[in-house]
Amino acid sequence: MNRNKAFVLFCLIFCGAMFFSSCGPNTNYIKRVQSLEENVSSPTTIDELKDAIKKYQDRVEDIIAAESQTGIWYKILATRYIDNKMYAEALNALQRAITYYPTNQNLYYYVGVCAGYMANSALDFDVDGYNPERINYLKLSESGYLRALELESTYARALYGLSVLYVYELDRSYDAIPLLEKLLTIDTKDVDAMFLLGHAYYLNYEFQLAADMYERVAKTTTSDKTRQEAEADKKIALDALYG
Repeated sequence: MNRNKAFVLFCLIFCGAMFFSSCGPNTNYIKRVQSLEENVSSPTTIDELKDAIKKYQDRVEDIIAAESQTGIWYKILATRYIDNKMYAEALNALQRAITYYPTNQNLYYYVGVCAGYMANSALDFDVDGYNPERINYLKLSESGYLRALELESTYARALYGLSVLYVYELDRSYDAIPLLEKLLTIDTKDVDAMFLLGHAYYLNYEFQLAADMYERVAKTTTSDKTRQEAEADKKIALDALYG
């Protein structure tokens, strides 16, 4: 096969793989590629039919492999965008990656992260404070985390990310409490989760539970600064309880 023909075949295969991702398998396309590359057109004899079936299967496997690699590239592209704090572009790449891997919990987790950042960057031009763009991003962030947890219920990063969203963005700290309690059964030394759970308890007037959680932080951490912060928060919780 000469180089020009090989290049044409590569383009056809790549474009065909992209086409399949949005419109489904196209048997006419596969037949055209086979006819060009492998001289499979209109088999009639038993041997020709057997040969055509084998080549058809090989072509489908090639396209599946190309689609799989394309999905991986979109995922890598999304993580590069995230590294550079280009969250809108990352969301677009994640959306494409999900079309290839709709049951990958990591992709949905990153949707939650990126949408959360975009919500905080959404400008509010409405004098009454209503910001539909921010609301939509917050909903997208929540749905991303929830889908990740639906796929992997013990996904610690998604449990924490959704809890942060509930506590600091959606004013639903009560919904964060069971998530964080579950997270701390998975990672019993997650100091960040302990701090967040203590804060969630405090916001829900569970002052003794908050104080106990801050004490747990103080006993777990190896950082003097973190221990001092935990002890200060514990005092605030106890003052609220007895004051």
